Amino acid sequence: MTDLSGMTWRKASRSSDQGNCVEVADGLAGVVGVRDSKDVAGPALLFDAYQWRSFVQTLKSKRPA
Repeated sequence: MTDLSGMTWRKASRSSDQGNCVEVADGLAGVVGVRDSKDVAGPALLFDAYQWRSFVQTLKSKRPA
């Protein structure tokens, strides 16, 4: 299990300002952490760097113009 307690989390650039926020911690070697900003003590998803890039690229390709 990866300890995320000392990570610096940042709000994802495309999150809304109305409380529907996703936070990302990208200071881990080869891993990106993702959590719900409303539940900072709750669970976080972990993606390896390749999975994260693929996920973000897929979202960008589906985004309306």
